This record gives sequence, structure tokens and C-alpha cells, in this order.
Amino acid sequence: MTQFGLLMFATDYAVDPQTLAQQAEMFGFESLFFPEHTHIPASRKSPWPGGKELPKEYWHTFDPFIALGMAASVTQNLKLGTGISLVTERDPILMAKQVATLDHLSNGRLVLGVGAGWNAEEMENHGTPFDKRWPILRERTLAMREIWRSEEAEFHGEFVDFEKIWSYPKPKQSGGPPILMGASSRFTYDRIAEYADGWMPIYQDHARRQASGGVDYAAGIANTREAWQARGRDGQPSFSIFGVGPDRRAVSELVELGFDRVLFALPSDSADVVLPLVEKYAAIAHEFSA
Repeated sequence: MTQFGLLMFATDYAVDPQTLAQQAEMFGFESLFFPEHTHIPASRKSPWPGGKELPKEYWHTFDPFIALGMAASVTQNLKLGTGISLVTERDPILMAKQVATLDHLSNGRLVLGVGAGWNAEEMENHGTPFDKRWPILRERTLAMREIWRSEEAEFHGEFVDFEKIWSYPKPKQSGGPPILMGASSRFTYDRIAEYADGWMPIYQDHARRQASGGVDYAAGIANTREAWQARGRDGQPSFSIFGVGPDRRAVSELVELGFDRVLFALPSDSADVVLPLVEKYAAIAHEFSA
């Protein structure tokens, strides 16, 4: 059965994470996801993939792990997700600790959406060259998984290199939280099969996909499954999609395609604007969950 969740840029001017999380759980949503950007360089050299004008929430976001920690403190069952976390801008040993701590304290409710990012200047401020972002993401993710799984973890790569370390707590979820890949290039599917657990593309409506030659979701799901089998992975990959609007036809299409989690998009705005939308989305989700 398809699960339904919410995604919003949690910012210093929007409804607070605790209130949104409580409402999400009350209305029966499975999950709540927050994106992240540590900052946006004022040069604005990198074009935003979503259009000409970059919305201000991109440089007003809370740290997602702290915001999700606040959400965890006022809920019991709601899954807590990053959509997406920019691993290319984080130290892997510190991030492994943050992820493990949140998963441990929330009793195993974290879902880790990851990606390399699109803003070259932003990641370069963190010491990540744009042309090395994917190899760096790979090694940092693999290193974190080693830390979560091993009592004495060590990792030796080109970009991450450390001798045996002790790092606790371990995540409540054995081996760490599920990792979803937030990307859609032709390389994405093998990356998922190697070091992630599922695919999480951004939603584009049918007209936009036709006009821009956007992502073919059916092909993406098939390619992920094919790469998964080629790698000899056990079980099945998961499929989430984020940024969906209040469109019942779109939801029906995504459910039919095989997405097991649909994340509705909320604006980064006040409670007066956001909470009525939560209720509206809940009504749509109920139609497909009954």
C-alpha cells in the first residue's frame, strides 16, 4: 500500500516543526520530510533547476536534523525524513553521529534522503569540488554505513580515510536508516543499487515532463529494479516521490506506477496557510488508503 507524507522547507518564518509534525500525525500521514541548504552563496552563479528566481526558503532553512528532532519530540509514530540531505556538505563522521542520534532517540523513525546538490558555489564553500560531488557522496555514504554497522569502523577511500574508530549510539534501525537517492540521471540507478535503498525523484506533472523531456518514472523504477538485481541485492528497492500537489489524477498515476510513498508539497508559510493544506492533502490521501 502506498504511504503518504508531507514535505516542507522548515524555515524561521514558517509554521514550526513541532506544530506541523503534530498535525501530520493527527491526520494520519506516514511521514514528514525537510530539505536542507546550509546557505546560498550571494553570487547566485549556479542556476536553480526549478526556474529563474530562487525562492527565499532556500537560504532560510533550519538544519534538518535539529528540526526533525523537534518533530520527533512531539510525535510517536511519524517517520522523519530528509528530502534531501546534502551529504557533499557534511563531514561523514559527524553526520553519522547526528543520524544515529536522531534515529536512536526517535526509536528508529528516520528516513535519510540524500543527494549531491546542484549549487556548485555552495558545496565548494564546504571544500567539495563540483566535479567530484558524486564520488564524494558515495564514499561518505559508505563510510557512514560502516560506522553504523561496526563496533570498530574503518574506511579507506580517496576522499574519506580513517583508521578504526568507536562511535555510539548506533541507530535503532539495524545497519542505519533506509537511504533514498534524490537524483534522476542515468547513473542514479546503479548508485542506488550499490549504496542506497531506494529512489526519491522530484515530481513533475505530465505536461512539464512532455515539454522538457523530463524524468520517465516508469523507466526509472524499472531501471532501479534491474540495477538492484544485477548487484545481487536482497529484498526490493523502495520508491518515494516528493513535491506532489493536490492533484488526484497525479496521485492515482503515481500509485499505479508503483511508488510506495507520495510526499505532498507544502509552502514554507505560516500555520494559517499551511495547516488547511495539511487537512486538504489528508482527504486526498484517505481516498487512496481506504
